[in-house]
Amino acid sequence: MSRIVYVNGNYVPEAEATVSVFDRGFVMADAIYEVTAVIDGKMLEFDGHMARMQRSLDELNIAYKVDYDDMLAIHREMITRNNLVTGGIYIQISRGNPGDRDFIFPEGDAISPTIVLFTQEKPDPRLDESKLTGWHIMTMEDLRWHRRDIKTVQLLWPSIAKTAAIRAGFDDTWMIENGTITEGTSNNAYIIKDNVIITRQLSHDILHGITRASLLRYAHDRQMKIEERPFTVDEVKSADEAFITSASTYVKPVVSIDGVNIGSGKVGKHALQLRQIYIEESLKAAI
Repeated sequence: MSRIVYVNGNYVPEAEATVSVFDRGFVMADAIYEVTAVIDGKMLEFDGHMARMQRSLDELNIAYKVDYDDMLAIHREMITRNNLVTGGIYIQISRGNPGDRDFIFPEGDAISPTIVLFTQEKPDPRLDESKLTGWHIMTMEDLRWHRRDIKTVQLLWPSIAKTAAIRAGFDDTWMIENGTITEGTSNNAYIIKDNVIITRQLSHDILHGITRASLLRYAHDRQMKIEERPFTVDEVKSADEAFITSASTYVKPVVSIDGVNIGSGKVGKHALQLRQIYIEESLKAAI
């Protein structure tokens, strides 16, 4: 059955969903996106994703104001029309189609943003057996632009890094800049040492993860110690545990880096505990 896609106010079969070849999202990567996880037909962290989406739009001066109620209705309609039980809803907003290719931004309201939503069915992350074996990661230099806090569609380097990892027999790549880990290809990175959760602080260097924010809040509420600072590859190798967070994987344990075991080389108790806490709390708030 063909998916139904939302394009600029219309719900159409995916084969009929089209965007101009002159759209700036296509020719300039001048667009932002968000992904909202869906479990049991309900959305997780919707408020956080909409707030971050507005921030990304504002940072790029894309003239679009998110109407929460309208956007919620559209997302729910996409779930209904696509019979989505478990997976995600992607929304992409570009600056729009100026009628021709040009480096210069169009003037004022001479252009309307292009808004596209589509769904993807995915296995239920709660049943993911890799949580019991953990991920093996490699490292690469971080060659992305320096506004990673804006969730743009400029994903070529993360795609290169992820592909390199998979083809080399790893599960993902953690990227390195100035000697410290920034983040994974599509996730935030953490280590645990002496019962302290360590993760890079928010800045232009990393995406301000929605799952990250919630997990740290849940950990803080349970009196777990947290340090927000950069950490090195050597610190990862000497850590007791490591893990990643993202909207699609929740909390995923990491058990090795560049072929070196982290801790015992097996999934640690804290990562599994944090994963369970996140799943329980996020499902309580699902809408």
